[in-house]
Amino acid sequence: MCSLEKRGNLFLLTLTGDDEHRLNPTLIASLLSALSQAKAQSTRGSALITVAQGRFFSNGLDLAWAQSAGSKQGAQERLLHMVKSFRPVVAALLDLPMPTVAAVTGHASAAGFVLALSHDYAVMRRDRGVLYMAEVDIGLTIPDYFMAFFKEKIGAPSARRDLLLRGLKMKGDEAEKRGIVEAAYESEDEVREASVRMGEALAKRKWDGEVYAEIRKGLYPELSAILGLATKAFASPRL
Repeated sequence: MCSLEKRGNLFLLTLTGDDEHRLNPTLIASLLSALSQAKAQSTRGSALITVAQGRFFSNGLDLAWAQSAGSKQGAQERLLHMVKSFRPVVAALLDLPMPTVAAVTGHASAAGFVLALSHDYAVMRRDRGVLYMAEVDIGLTIPDYFMAFFKEKIGAPSARRDLLLRGLKMKGDEAEKRGIVEAAYESEDEVREASVRMGEALAKRKWDGEVYAEIRKGLYPELSAILGLATKAFASPRL
C-alpha cells in the first residue's frame, strides 16, 4: 500500500511497509488513488516526492500473485492484467501538474525501475540498491510502453542495451555517471534529504502546473502517444 501526506507545497508519497513493494492490483490501485488526490489538491508551486520504506523501492510486478492463479494460462492472464493496470500509473505521473522526485533508497527492479524513472528526477544510494531490468533473465518480453519509456528517458543506446539485453544491475555511482539518476548519496537519510531539498527548490519556482505537464508530455512524445495522453497548447497568465 501507499500513503500520501501534504507538507506545505510538497506531497510525500510513501510506499509503506517492509516488503518488496511488488506492483500487484492492490498497490497499483493505491498509487493511482494517491496520484489522483495529489493532482486534485495541486496548486502553483506544488511538487511530489516518492519514497519507500524498507530494503526495496519496488521489486516490480507481483509475479507470485500471478503464479498463484494455479495454471499457466491463469498466470499469464494475471501478468497481462498487471501490465495493463500499471500503464495508467506511468501516465498519471507523466500528466501530473507538478515536478516529481523519486528517492530510490533500495532496489528498483523491472516495473519498479520504470516507476522510479517515471518521475522527473531520481536520486539513489551508492551503498545499497540497484536499478535492474530482470526480464531478459527471467524470460519475459518487455511491454511496448516500457520500450518507449526507455528509448525516450535514457538517451545513451549503450546504457539501454546494457540494461535491457545484459540485465545489468546498475548501482548508484554508475547510474549517476550515465545520467540515469540525478545524483547518488551514501545513505538512506542523505537520499531522502536530497529529494526534499530538490522538491522544495522546484516548488519555489511556482510554475503553472498545467503548463509544466504539457511540456513534460511534449518531451516524451512517443511514450505520451502510446499512453494515450493528448497534448494541448496554451499560454500561461504570466505572459
